[in-house]
Amino acid sequence: MSEPRTHLLTVRIYYEDTDFSGVVYHAAHMKFFERGRTEALRDVGVHHSELLKREEPLAFAVRKMTTEWIAPAKIDDLLEVRTRFLAAKGARMFLSQEIWREETLIARAEVEAACMSLSGRPRRLPKEMIDRFGIGADFAPGR
Repeated sequence: MSEPRTHLLTVRIYYEDTDFSGVVYHAAHMKFFERGRTEALRDVGVHHSELLKREEPLAFAVRKMTTEWIAPAKIDDLLEVRTRFLAAKGARMFLSQEIWREETLIARAEVEAACMSLSGRPRRLPKEMIDRFGIGADFAPGR
């Protein structure tokens, strides 16, 4: 299988993203990662609003996320959030995300997200959705 396609999202750092020292607050990175995942889904034709209109509405929730902060980002920085769909298994999808400032890696995350009903029950990822991700089904990294 070929290397997964990388979705790119540009994010500008504003005052509201920083702590009292002018460095991006760690929780702000979570917002950037979330926006990256949402836009990567949108880019392959998976829209949250459309998932809610299905016969059985679906949603996603982050089940597990391992994050590493490597370098600080500061006000006015222009960052790039890179998101890759790696694999899918049952109700779970696995993604890799990185935040870069030019040639400097700022943070990275390995994400396991679950597809679920609105009542919180796991639901298998629809095959047509997995096909849009450009990844193999029923394979999970390290599993």
